[in-house]
Amino acid sequence: MAYQFEFTPVFEHADLLLKGAGFTLALTVTGAVLGIGLGIVGAICRAWQLKPFNWLFGAYVEVIRNTPFLVQLFFIFFGLPSLGVKMGEWEAAVLAMVINLGAYSTEIIRAGIIATPRGQLEAAASLAMSRAETFRHVVLRPALQKVWPALTSQVIIVMLGSAVCSQIATEELTFAANFIQSRSFRAFETYFVTTAIYFALAVLLRQVLMALGRRFVIGRPA
Repeated sequence: MAYQFEFTPVFEHADLLLKGAGFTLALTVTGAVLGIGLGIVGAICRAWQLKPFNWLFGAYVEVIRNTPFLVQLFFIFFGLPSLGVKMGEWEAAVLAMVINLGAYSTEIIRAGIIATPRGQLEAAASLAMSRAETFRHVVLRPALQKVWPALTSQVIIVMLGSAVCSQIATEELTFAANFIQSRSFRAFETYFVTTAIYFALAVLLRQVLMALGRRFVIGRPA
């Protein structure tokens, strides 16, 4: 018997899908801003060998990059309450995304910092630039220019990985899809539409991040 496609039950819950997509974007934006900020700090500590923080960030990067994101999420949401640290679904999801992205962006940005020619630092010193000016104009911005495409890809990977946050009842896109499927029993149609939405979000996010990069990072002189 041929399968009869029926998308109407899915589109009847379009408001839930849109709400879930908005929640996913909110998680991603929050996680990206804080995660990249953490990555910049970690990259500086590791690239410039600032003891003991370089060792701490080194251990942090190794742990996060060698464990599943889902396990990290469960540890935060289910494990930390055993130590008296309790948080809601939103806070746990954001923290997990920040910690995960922070580890990967640390290594990405560190690669850009290490690639800074020593001659540029000597030129900045000869111009009597302060440490803050040297870091901002000679180190950080050129480093971000070099790694911005890789950083953009990592943010998108984290956005797609946020689907597992539905496992702790975070009301993002996959959570909404699971709810609709459980009510409509139209699994193919539900997850087909959900896949299309994730694809659209990924393309949109990449375009936005690249535009921001051209406007504030790549397109401006160091």
